[in-house]
Amino acid sequence: MKQLIETFYTGLSELDPDKMVSCYHDDVVFEDPGFGKLEGDRAKGMWRMLCKNATNFKVEFSQVEANEQKGSAHWEAWYSFSKTGRSVHNSIDAEFEFKDGKIIKHTDHFNLHRWASQAIGWKGKLLGGTGFFKKKLIQQTNRMLDKFMASSA
Repeated sequence: MKQLIETFYTGLSELDPDKMVSCYHDDVVFEDPGFGKLEGDRAKGMWRMLCKNATNFKVEFSQVEANEQKGSAHWEAWYSFSKTGRSVHNSIDAEFEFKDGKIIKHTDHFNLHRWASQAIGWKGKLLGGTGFFKKKLIQQTNRMLDKFMASSA
C-alpha cells in the first residue's frame, strides 16, 4: 500500500490525474478544508481540475507509511493561486484508508488560515481562520468543480 500512495503523489508531481485517480477506489471519500467532503467521481474530478489548472506547480512528498488497512504521508505544494496569482506553499498531512487494493478514504489536513493568508493576502489573514470563510470557500470550490465536471462530460 505504500507503493500506492507513492504512485498517487508521483502522479500529482507529474500533473497526471489519470495516474492519481487509478489509485482511488470507485467509492472513494476525499476530505480537506478547501473542498470539504467529496465522494467518488467528484473526488476524482477535483484532482483532474487541479492538475489541469495548476500553474507554477511543484510538489514533494515524504514520510509515506502504510499497512494493509491505513496509511499516511506528508506532502508540500508550491503553486500560484489562480484567483490572485499569489504564491502559496501549503504543508499537508494526509491519512488514507484502503479497500480492495485502492484508496477508499483520503483526508488532507492543513492550516486553512495560513493557506488563506498566502493565497488571498490581508483578507485571508483577517478571515481565513473563521467558519464563515471555510464555508464560503467550500461553496466556491464546489461550484468551480461543478462547472469543470459539466464541461468535461
